[in-house]
Order: sequence, then C-alpha cells, then structure tokens
Amino acid sequence: MKKILYILIIISCLLLSSCSDWLDILPKNEQVTDNFWKSKEDVEAVIVSGYYYMRQASEELIDWGELRGASVYYFGGTGSQQTKLQNFQLIPADPISNWATVYKVINMANSVINYAPGVSEIDPTYSNGAMNSHLTEAYFMRALMNFYLVRNFKEAPLILEPYVTDRAPFSIAKSDEEEIIAQIKTDILTAINSNAAKEFFVNEDWAGASKGRATIWALYALMAEVSLWSEDYDECIKYADYLINATAPRRPAFITTPSQWFSIFNPGNSNESIFELNWDGTTYNQTSGSPSNYFNIADNASRQFSETMMNRLVTEDEEILASGKELVRSLYGAYVPVGETDEYTAGCIWKYRGTEVQDQGVMRINSDANWIIYRMADVMLMKAEALIWKDESGWQEAMDIINKIRVRANLEPMDITLSEMDEESMLNIVLYERDIELAAEGKRWYDLIRFGKSKNYKYKNSFITIITDNNATANDSWIRSVLQNNYAWYLPINERELEVNTLLTQNPYYGVTSEKN
Repeated sequence: MKKILYILIIISCLLLSSCSDWLDILPKNEQVTDNFWKSKEDVEAVIVSGYYYMRQASEELIDWGELRGASVYYFGGTGSQQTKLQNFQLIPADPISNWATVYKVINMANSVINYAPGVSEIDPTYSNGAMNSHLTEAYFMRALMNFYLVRNFKEAPLILEPYVTDRAPFSIAKSDEEEIIAQIKTDILTAINSNAAKEFFVNEDWAGASKGRATIWALYALMAEVSLWSEDYDECIKYADYLINATAPRRPAFITTPSQWFSIFNPGNSNESIFELNWDGTTYNQTSGSPSNYFNIADNASRQFSETMMNRLVTEDEEILASGKELVRSLYGAYVPVGETDEYTAGCIWKYRGTEVQDQGVMRINSDANWIIYRMADVMLMKAEALIWKDESGWQEAMDIINKIRVRANLEPMDITLSEMDEESMLNIVLYERDIELAAEGKRWYDLIRFGKSKNYKYKNSFITIITDNNATANDSWIRSVLQNNYAWYLPINERELEVNTLLTQNPYYGVTSEKN
C-alpha cells in the first residue's frame, strides 16, 4: 500500500542492525559515507531515511508547537518535562529540548545535496531529472527542519555539509535568526527554480505518495510561512496564491463540503493536504510516533485541550447547534468530552484517534494517524494574516478568507464593520480562527510568538496576556515576569549539546549568569 514506507522500515533496520553491510561503513554518528553512494536507489534510501527521522521527531515537534500556547495541555504529571515546557520552567538538562533528531534529518538532506550529483556520474540509469527531483526533496527537508530550529531556539548551528566521517568538525557556533532564515529561503528557491519539484508522485502501491513526500506545493506552503514569520508579507501572499489559485489537475484543494472535513484526518492524505508524515499500521505495523499514540481518549489522557480552549470549542458547538446545522470541527471533530461532568472543562483530542462516526466506541482500527504539517486551510489563513499585517486595504479580503473557512465549519460568516476595527483586533480574529481550525496540529505557539514579535514586538504585552489568560497551571505573575525576557520565548540548548559542541553558547535567558527578569 505504501511502498516508500516499506523502504523506510528497511532503512531504519539497516541503521540499527549490527550485522548490516551499510552499518559496517558508517562512522559512530550513523551517517552514510561516500563509499555508500553508488546508485539512484542509494539516494532514494537516504531521502526516505530523512522522512523516517521526521516521524521520529514528531512528538517533540508537536509539543514544541503546542504546549506553550496553552490550548493543548499536558496532564501527565506536575514534574514532567512537558509540564515544565508549558509553564516556561525548562532547564538545559530537560531532554525535551534536545534537537538531535532534527539535525539527523538535516544531515540526511545534506548528504543527498552533497552526493547525489556524483551518483549521476556513476549510475547511467540515474537521470538528471531524477537527481534534481531528489535534490528538491532534500532542500525542502533542510529548510523545514531549520525553520523548526529557528522558531524554537532563535539561534542554532547552521549545518550545510554532511557529517560523513569522524574527521568532520563537530564544534560549530550558532548562527543568528536572520542568517538561518536567509538560508531557508535560499534552499526553497533553489528547489523551486530547478523546475524539478514534482506536482505529484506516482506510486501504485501508495495512494498518499503525493502528500507524504515534498512536492512543489509543499515548497510553496513552506515559503509562505517562512515569509510570514520574517514579515515579508507580499512574498507570503504570493506563495499562498500559488496554492490558492492553482489550476493543475493534481493540486491540493480546499475542501468546501462540511461533511468531508473529518476525512482530512481519517483516512488522511486528503485533497486538502499539502504535506503530511505518514504511518501505516495495517500493512507495516507502523504506529510508533504517530499522533494517535500520544493523543489518547481517556479520562487520564496526558494531552487534552485546556479549559479555555474547551470554552472556545463548546461556544462553537452552541452556535452551530442553535442554527440547526451539524457540528464539524468541534465536538467529534477536534475533541470529545471526558469524565462525567456536563461542564466540559477538559476534552481529549479526537482528530487523531477518532473516525467520522460520532461515537467514542468507534475509533481508528490502528493508532496510525498521519501528522499534517501543511494543508490548504492553514495556507489560506497565512494569507489572511499577511493581508492584515500589510495594511488596511487587505482587511476585507482577509475576512473573506476567514469566512470561507467558517462557512466550511457550518458557522455563519462574521459580520463586522471594518472601519471600526484596528490591526490588533483583526489579528485576534485570525489567531482565533487558526486556533480552532488547526487545533492540536502543532501550530498554536508559533502563531502566538509571531504575533508577539512582529513589527518590533508591537504586541508583546498582548501576547503575554494571551498566555496568562490561557495558562491555568502556572502563576500569572511568574509567566509575565519570564516572558518580559524575549529569549525566554525560546528553548534552552540542551546541556548535552553544550558538552559536545564547545563553540555553542547557551540561550542568554538560561545562562548561569543571566538575569531572569
């Protein structure tokens, strides 16, 4: 069914098996050497291993993108590293800040970028077209992983060469945010301008191949978000429009029918999807790392929606039910209630465990839901946000986009008088819509931090207020004092990384001598 994922299992086994011929030529850091690169199949294998490590990183990446935003809460213990993350109490010793798996993906991408051109000179069956297509996937992987690093650490080592021998330099200093963002954009543009990125992948055994591998559409989505993050609003709108206005037969397309919304998550790989990490429990017994496994449906589930998020979801329920329409993305969409209370003060995340049947007894047969990194509603809301940030002339178009998504959710369009609105009020509307539509998809914290830092921290105080209003597990005064320090918005560099990389310096907020305001 999903042939490439079968190859992925083989690759992961090769990496872990002590009797593997491949492992015999690997240095201790488990990266491939130049002795490996002999055929197009070798290149494909390393590409697949990049996707494998993305899947391995998925739980941490979703936690990084959610828990500090306080729409999704960790209830697994007050002393857990996840609770410390959501309460801004992490220390460098906490493993959750370890970026090792992210850099494994980057190393796989660097290896392909470095060695694939040489393979084309050795293997006569490896065409330039196939090589360049592989390179576009590698550039996407490197850009996406560096984007996660810059959003979570602000400054990090920018690694552009593969670690293929023990002679490679291990101590590398951090690059600043501007340099990393510039490299991310360069990588994306290199891939796009090669004209080799595929619109879709053909695989008769895997219907989701075009959603599970990086296509031209994934590159557009990533560039739109990177441009939004770096306050290049015209570029964000341009790349979002490449998706929104596309006419290609195999383009991603916004699902307009409310009853089809849940198909985005089950079975997944829907028309709306642009890029998602795939699992397959039926054919290959692949469930490890799937969001299905850490978003449980139980009274004591470790990750649930917070009380304030539940208030937002239940308010949407009430509005839709009052209109006589069916619920779409709230009850039995985003969440299901837990416990025997009528107050719905907590709710389990349904989209990764449930089915279109509105019954907690009818859940997915296998815990193998995909993690959607980009889909059309996300990109449309990126454009809406960029239009709002840009100037008032785009506010009506932004509201048209937001209302299109609301109508898909069986809500009435918002009827507001734009002349009575200001920029912050408009931004709050799009932030609210992203919170509900993209609930538990690893987006919330990045949306908030973008709101807080843009235009020279124009809305920093409002950002902090959002966090304190939503966080019920940490003291308000503590959160306010912590978040006054801009570097506290980012993660500490794990102490293990500081030990092995002597050129690294700690995030100033977490430094031994730093003053924590």
